[in-house]
Amino acid sequence: MNSDQFLQAIRPYGLIPVIKLEHLEDARCIGKGLCDGGLPIAEITFRSEYAEAGIALLCKEFPELLVGAGTVLTPSQADAARSAGARFIVSPGFNPSLVDHVLRTGTVIIPGVSNPSQIEWALEKGLSVLKFFPAEVSGGVRFLKAVAPVYPQIHFLPSGGISLDNVREYLALPMVSACGGSWLTKAGTAEGIAAEVRKSLNLVRGVADV
Repeated sequence: MNSDQFLQAIRPYGLIPVIKLEHLEDARCIGKGLCDGGLPIAEITFRSEYAEAGIALLCKEFPELLVGAGTVLTPSQADAARSAGARFIVSPGFNPSLVDHVLRTGTVIIPGVSNPSQIEWALEKGLSVLKFFPAEVSGGVRFLKAVAPVYPQIHFLPSGGISLDNVREYLALPMVSACGGSWLTKAGTAEGIAAEVRKSLNLVRGVADV
């Protein structure tokens, strides 16, 4: 998978569930809820000791899911995520060494940026899909509107402080391909997660492809 293919996969939905696994068995419930709800994407963060095993479980039991790893801070975490089956790597900031390492493996890397200098570091690496993090405290929609004319080739994935209350505002921007959100999988059952996913998709439908 390359960056263009990644964008094609996420754009129809406009949402990327950002998931911290509290228990390994939660992965199965979350996977079923996402698939039943119609959102076959999962970003499993390395803020949990169950990240690697959770990625492997989701990739094995829910092959229809596009599974990636989030909050990746080191090359060793990136390697563990890839070995477990992750198809994209997301980092909260821009670490040139991590970016170079992941690029050498041919895996999609989506580093976090929050200012123009970091965006230009990404451009120097040939990247065009970037995480905007932490979105709300870094200027939110106003920041994206300000930088978009300067960097028209960049596709942003905002995350941090995004909820059902403001996600439509972000997705209405043409430079935003999808938003990351942790609210999508907070329900304790697969049925609850599926219901929340359907509600969220219904809210953003017609906005994500602007």
